[in-house]
Amino acid sequence: MECVSVNKDQKKIKEFLALSKRLYDAGTYMESESSVRELLLGTHVLSKYFSFDPFLVYDGEKVVGRFAITIYPGEDVAYLGFFECVDRKEVAAFLFAEAEKVCRSKGSQRMEGPVDASFWMTYRLKINNFDKPPYTGEPYNKEYYYQFFLDNGFAVKEHYTSQGYRAIDESYVNEKYETRYQAFLEQGYEIVSPTPETYDKAVGEVYEMISELYSDFPVYEKVEKEDFLKIFQSYKSIMNMSMTKMAYYHGKAVGFYVSLPDYGNLVYRLNPWNLLKILKLKKNPKRYVMLYMGVDQAHRGLGKAIVYAIMKELEQNHLPSIGALAKDGKLTQNYAAEDITDRYEYVLLEKSLA
Repeated sequence: MECVSVNKDQKKIKEFLALSKRLYDAGTYMESESSVRELLLGTHVLSKYFSFDPFLVYDGEKVVGRFAITIYPGEDVAYLGFFECVDRKEVAAFLFAEAEKVCRSKGSQRMEGPVDASFWMTYRLKINNFDKPPYTGEPYNKEYYYQFFLDNGFAVKEHYTSQGYRAIDESYVNEKYETRYQAFLEQGYEIVSPTPETYDKAVGEVYEMISELYSDFPVYEKVEKEDFLKIFQSYKSIMNMSMTKMAYYHGKAVGFYVSLPDYGNLVYRLNPWNLLKILKLKKNPKRYVMLYMGVDQAHRGLGKAIVYAIMKELEQNHLPSIGALAKDGKLTQNYAAEDITDRYEYVLLEKSLA
């Protein structure tokens, strides 16, 4: 076997992209080809923040694996991402050994993964519920990858869950959440949805809150506001504004909840036919995915009030939802616990190189 740098070579870029298409079927292919291509060429909006070195593993002339190593300036951790591998243990062992050589050559003290370059792209490894189709925003991978990581010296650093919630209707009652919601309104809080006209302002406010609230999250790296706005600009066209909430106190943004209809993997496979499907699902969603939430720490308890505002919207639509990717220990894991129907699990892994 042989490990070869992609090094912006057009043929190798095509092979890098082709491997994931080969490993996944049409329903589970979750890669944004355009974003990955931009990273491979060094033209992505986030490329200026890190060094990015992608590699291919060949068995003879056939590509059997790929990975990329991302390193941020001044940090001793190297992120292993864009990991894809055929179901052969010897290929995985060779791939991980080559990745480790790259990291050591750059002076890294440890490896973490999977992290596809950035907190704002994809990270974490899915470890259960492979019988269910992926939801929008879900990290998705082959079921055997978890064992490959463990077999090659990685250990779980963090554990995350996504909660599936049952559909609710007008008969739904949650007195605790309703009381909390009314109490905050009486104190002068506003919990509202952005409009197309106020969307850009709201995203800017979310940026300011995320920069503080998410600063201690694993693999989080701050980006400049203009780049954050570019990343979230694409959400505007696929978001139903009523299912995203902003909380204000005396005119200052103090909380947010960002949701999207569940488009599955359609948003990663844009073509005229899928665009029509996206427009149809936007008008008549089958489920919602709750992607991001945050509350200013000076306003404790506001999270439940914002969640209740989302519940009221779900009541009208009679739709189930997924609360996505909460790290163990976060309060959001236990919101509306009595309505949870399923738990999806994910891990972030690490390996010491010291």
